[in-house]
Amino acid sequence: QVVESCVAAAGYSVGEFAALVFAGALGFAEALYAVKVRAEAMQKASEAVPSGMLSVIGRREANYKFACLEARKHCESLGIENPVCEISNYLFPDSRVIAGHLQALEFLQKNARKYYFTRTSMLPVSGAFHTRLMEPAVEPLAEVLKSIEIQKPVVCVYSNVDGKKYMHAKHIKKLLVKQVVSPVLWEQTMHSVYERKQGTEFPYTYEVGPGKQLGAILKKCNVKAWKQYNHVDALEDEEAEET
Repeated sequence: QVVESCVAAAGYSVGEFAALVFAGALGFAEALYAVKVRAEAMQKASEAVPSGMLSVIGRREANYKFACLEARKHCESLGIENPVCEISNYLFPDSRVIAGHLQALEFLQKNARKYYFTRTSMLPVSGAFHTRLMEPAVEPLAEVLKSIEIQKPVVCVYSNVDGKKYMHAKHIKKLLVKQVVSPVLWEQTMHSVYERKQGTEFPYTYEVGPGKQLGAILKKCNVKAWKQYNHVDALEDEEAEET
């Protein structure tokens, strides 16, 4: 009944493939293969340049784009050509992930107070995902998606790239490739999914998989919608069946 009455689906970064499988746009095996190729290509791209991702909580006055600009200038002063330092994930108000050259991220951590960052922490990842440093991963994923049959989703699926609904198969292929080098607009997606007339009830929301991070983000973006939030841990269900 929950599946039949579902009105929308979305997945964070690689989770977008799971959302598209759920919505009937992608076959499970084909999606798994595309994810494998995507992961290997992104890993190879990340090994080419010392880079990473920095989680940032900022005050209202924080200007993330200006901070990134100054971090890039710092990298240029070190002799780094075409340095990368940009917002790669919009999580919730006053929270961003900034990705790029390690030297840029170190600069931001050292100067956090100047940019009104209240908390910064390096993420345990090997590269600057969702930035142009991932450009070498674009072609391998595009080639795989050309060989996969994609249907129009039977449930609305929202894209990380622009926070809007996927329209058709070509649109899905185009944006899944673009997503690799584009910021994840998760905060904007939450606003799109839950936008409704005043007085209209919010739907039940289910986060499927390990962890409750997306639920925590939803609470920060829309506390009224979060009140209808539930978590479904697929691994727990499997373990219960085995025992």
